Amino acid sequence: MHAAAAPSSSSLALQILQEVFGYAAFRSTQATIVEHVIGGGDALVLMPTGGGKSLCYQVPAIARQRQGQGVTIVVSPLIALMHDQVGALHEAGVEAAFLNSTLDWQQTQEVERRLARGEITLLYAAPERVTTPRFLELLDELNARRKLSLFAIDEAHCVSQWGHDFRPEYRQLTLLHERYPAVPRIALTATADALTRADIVERLQLQEAGQFVSSFDRPNIRYTIVEKKDAVAQLLRFIESEHEGEAGVVYCQSRRRVEEVAQALVDAGLAALPYHAGLDAALRQKHQDRFLREEGIVMVATVAFGMGIDKPDVRFVAHLDMPKNIEGYYQETGRAGRDGEAADAWMAYGLQDVVNQRRMIDESPAGDEFKQVMRGKLDALLALAEATDCRRVRLLGYFGEASTACGNCDNCLTPPELWDGTEAAQMMLSTIYWIRKQDGIGYGAGHIMDIVRGKDTDKVRQKGHDGLSTFGRGDAYSEAQLRGVLRQLIAIGALHVDAEHYNTLQLTEGSRVVLKGEARVQLRASINAPAARRSRKSSSTRSGAAPKTPAAAAPLDAAGQARFDALRAWRAEVAKAHSLPAYVIFHDATLAAIAARAPQSLEDLQGVSGIGASKLEKYGQEVLRVCGENQG
Repeated sequence: MHAAAAPSSSSLALQILQEVFGYAAFRSTQATIVEHVIGGGDALVLMPTGGGKSLCYQVPAIARQRQGQGVTIVVSPLIALMHDQVGALHEAGVEAAFLNSTLDWQQTQEVERRLARGEITLLYAAPERVTTPRFLELLDELNARRKLSLFAIDEAHCVSQWGHDFRPEYRQLTLLHERYPAVPRIALTATADALTRADIVERLQLQEAGQFVSSFDRPNIRYTIVEKKDAVAQLLRFIESEHEGEAGVVYCQSRRRVEEVAQALVDAGLAALPYHAGLDAALRQKHQDRFLREEGIVMVATVAFGMGIDKPDVRFVAHLDMPKNIEGYYQETGRAGRDGEAADAWMAYGLQDVVNQRRMIDESPAGDEFKQVMRGKLDALLALAEATDCRRVRLLGYFGEASTACGNCDNCLTPPELWDGTEAAQMMLSTIYWIRKQDGIGYGAGHIMDIVRGKDTDKVRQKGHDGLSTFGRGDAYSEAQLRGVLRQLIAIGALHVDAEHYNTLQLTEGSRVVLKGEARVQLRASINAPAARRSRKSSSTRSGAAPKTPAAAAPLDAAGQARFDALRAWRAEVAKAHSLPAYVIFHDATLAAIAARAPQSLEDLQGVSGIGASKLEKYGQEVLRVCGENQG
């Protein structure tokens, strides 16, 4: 009698996806990536946040372990992410563990013993630990027994000096390939431009790896950029009108700003928490846990918060200060709407943001080449902020992806009326030119605007600048309009902010084409007016504290809504008992599908997306009980 043939990589992968994770089919490029990695190929994967990157190494890890090839080592930069991912794998019935500083000596020893016995499918560790002599000894032992299956390097952009989260310890990961050349590697990131991508390939020696680049588009996210006036008041209006009672993240540049904004939101009656590197580690962890496990928390944070945050129902990400580059902006905004439901990326942006970012680059101790690249990246973000056409087209174009107007950004929803600011720009540039010729020094933006608008200030009189030919010629323009002109000039490179000389304005080679009228300066006619609000592309209501059914699910009748609400309450209790975020137990979309199906038996639960074999066995009877008790 002949033995049954081993399943192919593709059929084994699909079997694991369905049995373990409860999903009927792979999305986008997942199937191709998974089959490639199961077969032992190296891979570089670029996939947007929420696109399912984790499955691209988790499914191969399980498949290769079933084939007798041993453990997968996952290099992850954050302890919180390790805990949640290992918890989610346990819920799915997968043997996973982590080695990090939260374990005591005995716990560490137990993980190492389980590793040696071949009981662990995925082991998570930080790059600093992976490269220690002790950890390398463990890897050597596994490799000698041919039980080292795969290296998965998450957040791979951290290896690149051009990446927005550069971490020097990631550079040491090259030794994995040098030391274990036969072990395949998969490097994953949500965002990397061509320069960063090339750096990842070189630093991790992935020249022979397959490159898999998914679309960077997140169509459920609406992009909005407003001119900054009173940023906190603008933020409050945005949250109260669009996202009352919903989870969100607000990014600020400084720790002090984080504290001030968080307090302002609390004073306004919102559930807001601060997060930055200056807080005690235990308090940071407490705040992060609350954000992940409770409903409707707004986290106000520096960029120290966010990498690896898997919370699916973040409904908005707001920036009160401009990020350094588009990669950072894209990565941070991508933390909204991971569940595929409607979400907002909102940013308030002003002239001072431009000045501050330019100054930070110019004053950094980095070399000239690095500074030049960083200026180019900042310029791309400035162009996005100043754009009057589709934001999404600009954003995707930065990553080399062609697209058409999205219909779901502020510029598409409320096309701005434009005015020709070329004459005002020429006045400003001429003023800067004649002042420097007369005084031999430059001046800041405020003084230049005072001259053009004809303001009778002490400084204008003392310097004799009221005698300039441009004095008062722009009195018809408001200060806001002239600030918009200056921002545009800086964005297109026609002005330079000299950080070494008190943020004074200097002409550039690009100034000449504007002064000659060879380049036009186009701005929004009502640059201060808030964009008209449009209805969301979602069936969920925007206010009220009642739980909302995911828009992607079929609308529930009254009985279905009662089951959905009861299932969410039950899930919250289970999550608290297991010390896990609620979404690790079941996503909202899974609960909505259960509520709609009104199951009467375990067979009725089979095939519901998100319910694998382990969860069906673990929670099936309880789910039936909750549904039976809440028939509406």
